Amino acid sequence: MLRQRVITALLLAPLAIVVILLLPTPWFALVAAAVFLGAQEEWARLAGVGNPSVRLALLVVGAALFAALWGAHALATRPLLVLGVAWWLLACLWLRHFAFGAAPTPENRAMKLAAGALVTFPAWIALLALHGREPHGPWWMLLALLIVWAADIGAYFSGRRFGKRKLAPQISPGKTWAGAYGAMVAGVLVALCGGWLLGVRATALPGLGVLAALTVAISIVGDLLESLMKRHAGIKDSGTIFPGHGGLLDRMDSVFAALPVFALGLLLLGL
Repeated sequence: MLRQRVITALLLAPLAIVVILLLPTPWFALVAAAVFLGAQEEWARLAGVGNPSVRLALLVVGAALFAALWGAHALATRPLLVLGVAWWLLACLWLRHFAFGAAPTPENRAMKLAAGALVTFPAWIALLALHGREPHGPWWMLLALLIVWAADIGAYFSGRRFGKRKLAPQISPGKTWAGAYGAMVAGVLVALCGGWLLGVRATALPGLGVLAALTVAISIVGDLLESLMKRHAGIKDSGTIFPGHGGLLDRMDSVFAALPVFALGLLLLGL
């Protein structure tokens, strides 16, 4: 399984890097919207929407909202980033009371679909804010992903080597506090190195390190929230598109959570 995951990652990572660095922001936004729509379809299935026609209708609505946000992103960026960060703080309470929303009722299904919108749309706006910023926008976007990827790798190896105390055993039994600490160290180190290469100096560099720590912490919340959704749905992976990795949500859950925090933090730091 590890070998398959590594092979898939080695194929996907260069593709993601090329798309981020070479595509102009409008085309990058279009590609990202397509990926996010695929993740929304998986989320709808996790939320209990079994009717394919209903899921298709939700995708049409989602595409229309992406188009509307593109037209208004200059005005919508900061409010949606704040909304996205507020949502992920609220998600911590959802995880604490994880049985909430587990019953497959119409009300809970609607609540989970609303949560899916709060997961994806602020993240997409954050993606635009990062990629389109001046100067070095694509590189800031890449750094955001590198922080999440480094955290994922740090969590895996630190958890395997030192993991004993479980982080959230009723939601994701494989995650440990040692893994979370390893994720934090790896993510912050990558952020500091990347920030230095992007010209961040003096007091701004420690600020970037603190932002990276917060970004990693929220990325773990994003991972746990998707694990909770899968536990409610009684499945192991959100999809099968990536061998050894599962579906789009399985690869993007941490990224969805991290992007609004990182983008808003950069705005507040003035970077």
